[in-house]
Amino acid sequence: MNAVTFDLQQCLESVRQNQQPAAHALVENLYPLVIRIVRAHLPRRMAEEDLAQEVFLKLFSRLAQYRPRDAIPFEHWVSRLAVRTCLDSLRAERRRPELRWSDLGDEGVAWLQYVLLAKDAPPDASPAAAREVVENLLRQLPPKDRLVISLLDLEQRSVKEVSVITGWSATLVKVRAFRARRRLRKIAAELESEVRDA
Repeated sequence: MNAVTFDLQQCLESVRQNQQPAAHALVENLYPLVIRIVRAHLPRRMAEEDLAQEVFLKLFSRLAQYRPRDAIPFEHWVSRLAVRTCLDSLRAERRRPELRWSDLGDEGVAWLQYVLLAKDAPPDASPAAAREVVENLLRQLPPKDRLVISLLDLEQRSVKEVSVITGWSATLVKVRAFRARRRLRKIAAELESEVRDA
């Protein structure tokens, strides 16, 4: 089954009948969606392929529970399963000690100073260093805060999309986002005071 002629319902029926080619086709079709979610919410100490594999293991073990209803596409069910698997992995990961200025490295410090101290021009440091700073800051948040910030702010998803993916109400998504941003500002402010005291 290729992407052009992929028939999801027929594939799901074949998978339920334990047909291996259908299972491979389903994984091939859903892999881009799953790996995108995994990469966005990957715990520090876990390889993305391992986490994606875990998502697919859960998918196949829970496939009998999927019931198409309320016009919710199968892909949304898979997205929710992937997000919950990532959250479970993040919860299981031991929290790292508090982020320190010295943890960031020279390029990371340059990016953080650019953001916190409102410098006029971005640093000559690499964009990879900026990404590392963001990831370090996000790691200081609890898993649900990290998730809501990643989905809303980094992936630019709507509140409605986040609600569908997480199973939270739209109001809960907004409240969690507000609190997560406040916590993130507090972490950044603590780092800023470390700069001033240095």
